[in-house]
Amino acid sequence: MTDTDPDITERRFEAWRNMTDAQKLRLALQMSATVRQLAMAGIRQRYPDASPREQFLRLAQLTHGDELARKAYPELDTLDPK
Repeated sequence: MTDTDPDITERRFEAWRNMTDAQKLRLALQMSATVRQLAMAGIRQRYPDASPREQFLRLAQLTHGDELARKAYPELDTLDPK
């Protein structure tokens, strides 16, 4: 993190150290939801005509990897690979 002042970085770490387990879990869940939202935004941008189901399938493929996603959702084989 070379673009952040070392004092600010230390303050951030100190704040994380002082969080309760519940606060840390809440933060982790919020970050995970944000990452999912960003991934879905990217999918919608790359596949603007995709149905909600196709978007879900492409997210599964992105998050779980092609092999596992195809085992869980064989219908991935029917999508245009683009």
